[in-house]
Amino acid sequence: MIEETPVTVMVVDDHPIWREGVARDLTERGCRVVATAPDADAAARIAPAARPRVVLMDLNLGATSGVAAIAGILEKLPETKVLVLSASGEHADVLDAVKAGASGYLVKSASAEELLDAVHRTADGFPVFTPGLAGLVLGEYRRLAGEPPRRDSPAVPVLTEREIEVLRLVAKGLTAKQIGERLVLSHRTVESHVQNTLRKLQLHNRSQLVRYAIEQGIAGTK
Repeated sequence: MIEETPVTVMVVDDHPIWREGVARDLTERGCRVVATAPDADAAARIAPAARPRVVLMDLNLGATSGVAAIAGILEKLPETKVLVLSASGEHADVLDAVKAGASGYLVKSASAEELLDAVHRTADGFPVFTPGLAGLVLGEYRRLAGEPPRRDSPAVPVLTEREIEVLRLVAKGLTAKQIGERLVLSHRTVESHVQNTLRKLQLHNRSQLVRYAIEQGIAGTK
């Protein structure tokens, strides 16, 4: 049996005890921590060399905003995913992080097991949010961010009813397995629908699918 390649992670936090503790917990649970950083500037400098699959970072990082660091890291490493782990659950912080490109947002009350699961799901391209925050992002992102739907976006009718159904559940943070159980489909069929939707909309990952669903009003429908 071939062992799964460990998820590579970079941990960014200005509290050394917390930073090293999280890095140790992830390492003990099978992740490979390729770098740590104490602030946003260091994170933006180190990330391109470390090339982590997931950057796990706080937002309150001193002089430079964590939000700015997210945008800077993703500009250099567009395939890397950013998962915010913050003590703040303020709505503005969550929305700012998502606007900058974060794939998910957890508050620091999350358990080690929840954090590990979130890191793996983020690495696989799924949006991950602390319960209660997902509804905020899906229901209020357009209004609070002040970004109306793009008029040049592909129209919703290019998708089949089943693709829209799958897209709606992807935007809610469900895994392919969970979507399959909900819709009585195989995991492979769900993945096929996701890939077809990505191709039709000329998007590259699930985070972009979530944004599309929000902008088109798909995420908030039943």
